[in-house]
Amino acid sequence: MAHAVVIGAGIGGLTAALALARKGWSVTVLERAASIEPVGAGLAVAPNALRALDVIGAGDEVRRLAAIQGRSGIRVPGGGWLSWTTAGDAAARYGDPIVLLTRSVLVGILAGRLPRGALRVNTRVESVEPATGRVTVAGTRETIDADLVVAADGIRSRTREALFPGHPAPVYAGVTSWRAIVPLPGVTGASETVLASETWGPGLVFGVMPLAGGQVYCYATAKVPAGLRAADERDELLRLFGRWHDPIPALLEAADPAAVLRHDIHCLDTPLPAFHAGRVALLGDAAHPMTPNLGQGACQAMEDAVVLAERVSPDGDPAAGLAVYSRERLARTTPIVRRSRAVGRLTAWHNPVAVALRDGAMRAAGALGPNVALRQGDQIFTWSP
Repeated sequence: MAHAVVIGAGIGGLTAALALARKGWSVTVLERAASIEPVGAGLAVAPNALRALDVIGAGDEVRRLAAIQGRSGIRVPGGGWLSWTTAGDAAARYGDPIVLLTRSVLVGILAGRLPRGALRVNTRVESVEPATGRVTVAGTRETIDADLVVAADGIRSRTREALFPGHPAPVYAGVTSWRAIVPLPGVTGASETVLASETWGPGLVFGVMPLAGGQVYCYATAKVPAGLRAADERDELLRLFGRWHDPIPALLEAADPAAVLRHDIHCLDTPLPAFHAGRVALLGDAAHPMTPNLGQGACQAMEDAVVLAERVSPDGDPAAGLAVYSRERLARTTPIVRRSRAVGRLTAWHNPVAVALRDGAMRAAGALGPNVALRQGDQIFTWSP
């Protein structure tokens, strides 16, 4: 049986392993961490990604365990809405709404479907030979011979650097981000229904995503130099957003300071020439790291995974299939990476005149109805495997 080695047990890597196994591949997943418990954060799974999950038989379980993004849209710090849509509008247009869940729930769903013995944690890959598919495990003499290697090793992918030495690395996108999951019962004064929203201010963004089980995922970005950190990140969030509309201040007050995560955002501004070399395929953030502004990072990784499994055959040399995968996914992901980057730059505007013009244009478009906002997602959300 043809053997595929997947480097990285994140969402993209796990989806790839499952998709390949369903196509008849023997699969081994190598994860450098001691466990696959992801960093605690929320995730929006858009209709295109739900279709990818349907291919591996996980879509319905995700729908069942996730919260549905009901009314949602863009707001201003005072609370007014610039534009909004509803889950019903999205489902009518795309066949599914956007659903919300924690990364840990999605990873658990995927990992629970792996073939027995497929996952090896605490296993770091030292090197990969593209021509032969030989994988060398760090700190040991062990080598693994693979017919196909899937590098899903993240934004700082060592495999990408080895395959394309000298290619420009991901760059700082100009904003830092915070993430936290807050228990709704602890939010004093918050209404029973917390609406999904993203609020844009001058160089600042705050997002609210209700999750199943009485939780709310909060995220924020600010335009600051790279590398800055605060002694207490929750206090920093309160300083920046504590006077914004409800329920933002209450959510921040209810957040556990120790659970607030902060990371600078990086993206790949110069697309790779290909997503493969020899027997090695790049996938997800290893191939096309993007800003989070369209909520498509994980979604595109899931798309990558099912397209890869469809294009490479376990019955022969994967070279031809990898070339098709690379061509298709470069054409698909490059405009999404660029569009997400453009939206990120728009949210980073802080000049009062520019912000007023931006908000006025969005308010005018929003006044034309929810379908105007939805149409902006057509090229992304209508994708099918």
